[in-house]
Amino acid sequence: MTRTAFLGAVAFVTAVPALAFAADAGRFTLTSAEVAEGKNMAVEQILNGFGCTGGNVSPALKWTAPPAGTKSLALQVYDPDAPTGSGWWHWVVVDIPATARELPKGAGKSGTVQIAGGARQTRTDFGTAGYGGPCPPPGKPHRYIFTLTALDIDKMPVPDDASGALVGFNVGAHTVGKAVITAMYGR
Repeated sequence: MTRTAFLGAVAFVTAVPALAFAADAGRFTLTSAEVAEGKNMAVEQILNGFGCTGGNVSPALKWTAPPAGTKSLALQVYDPDAPTGSGWWHWVVVDIPATARELPKGAGKSGTVQIAGGARQTRTDFGTAGYGGPCPPPGKPHRYIFTLTALDIDKMPVPDDASGALVGFNVGAHTVGKAVITAMYGR
């Protein structure tokens, strides 16, 4: 085998898994009637606190079939623009069954750990479990990244009071695929 043929074969073999992942990822999408890519979030989803007067209701989220090998899902809502030096975790849900295809509106009731199907909400940067809506300081609008991650494990190996960063570390180690919506909000 010539050097060129060998390098071509190596390139093909290493590209096949990436192509399979890309094909699966193309079918795995996250949608919502309440939050949309690049659009401002409605008052219903905004925090009722820190100077904001919203409804603090988590949006309904739906998704298509996760990639092959998915054993559970995790949802993280993160504001990378928060003036903390490390962003702000607004909602963290783990152990969503692989067979689930939605979280209904209001599923992120604050202070509730267990939600439908055995999923758990862990601690946000508000200090409690549950959804905490946007309420950035006045000025530039912030991004709110809703990331649904398909995982290769059934249960997230974290306690109920795990921080968003600890969950994020474990999510990163077990990712099979991701579906994302980046919404906006400013005041």
